[in-house]
Amino acid sequence: MKPIQATRQNIYTGSPIDRVSKLRDDEAAVAAALADPQARFLPVWRGKSLLRPAADNRHEAVFLAAANLPDTEKHPIALLGMHEGKPVFAVDFSDAEDPLPLLPEILGTLIDLRGVAGLVPAEQASMLAHARGLMFWRTKHKFCGVCGAPTAPRSAGNALQCTACGTQHFPRTDPAVIMLVVDGENCLLGHSARFPNATMYSTLAGFVEPGESLEEAVAREVLEEAGVQVGRVVYHSSQPWPFPSSIMLGYYAEATSTEITIDPDELVDARWFTRDQLRAPESVGISLPRVDSIARRLIEDWINAA
Repeated sequence: MKPIQATRQNIYTGSPIDRVSKLRDDEAAVAAALADPQARFLPVWRGKSLLRPAADNRHEAVFLAAANLPDTEKHPIALLGMHEGKPVFAVDFSDAEDPLPLLPEILGTLIDLRGVAGLVPAEQASMLAHARGLMFWRTKHKFCGVCGAPTAPRSAGNALQCTACGTQHFPRTDPAVIMLVVDGENCLLGHSARFPNATMYSTLAGFVEPGESLEEAVAREVLEEAGVQVGRVVYHSSQPWPFPSSIMLGYYAEATSTEITIDPDELVDARWFTRDQLRAPESVGISLPRVDSIARRLIEDWINAA
C-alpha cells in the first residue's frame, strides 16, 4: 500500500491565530489586550457560533467589538491569540437561557458550526472551532476533579485552577483514530445507526485507549467493529473535531483479511466498495460523509490516488 498524501488542508485546520501562549500568564498584557479598542470577540452559546449570511449562500463569522458586548465579567472569556495585530477572545454566553438579549439577531444567527463549516472561510472555521472547543471544556470543568471545589480561570482562560487544593487543569482533547481500510482496489465503509441519514456509509473510527499506540488503536477498532484484520497502517492527516472535544487522526490501513463480521452495537452494515462505485455513490444506493469531515477527505484522496 503506497502512502496517499493529503491533497489539501482539512476543515478546522490552518488557523491564522498566533496563540501567544507566553503572554497568557502576563496579567498586564492580557488586561491590555482586553482593553485594546481593536480587540475582537467570538461569541459561543451552548456550542453554537454567531454567523451571518455572506455572498453566494455562504456564511461568515461575526467578530464583536467590546462595545457590542454585554458585561464580559459575567461570562467566561478566554484569549485565543492575536490575528492581524488584534487580540481575539472567545466569550461564552451559555449561562443565559435566552441569548437574544445578549446577541440580538441583528448581529447574526447562532448556528451549529458543523452544519455550515464548508460554507465558512477556512481560516474563520478554524478560529470558530478553537473558540467552541475551548469554551466547551471550560463549561465541563467548573469543579475540580480532585476535591470537587470550584475552579477559577488562569492563563487568560486557557487553564483552570482549583480554588481549594490548587490543582491546575488544562484543556482536554480526546484522540480518536479514523481509518479507511483498503484491500487493493476496494475500501471498507460502514453504516451506523447513529449516522444522520440511512444511506450514509463512512470510514471506521474509535477512541484511543490508555496504553495504546495509534496504530494499535486502528487495528483494534477495525477488528472489533468489522472483524477485519489489518497490517500496515499509514498516516494521512489530522483534524480538530470540537464536537465536543476530539482530534481525529486519519489513517489508511491495509487489510490482511476481507471477511466482514460486524459488531451490531457499532454498525448496522459494512461493505467493500470500489473506486468507481464511490465516484458515483448514488448508483449503489449510498451517500458519503459530510464534506467538512476527515472521513470524506480520506475517501476522496483514495479515489483520486488511482
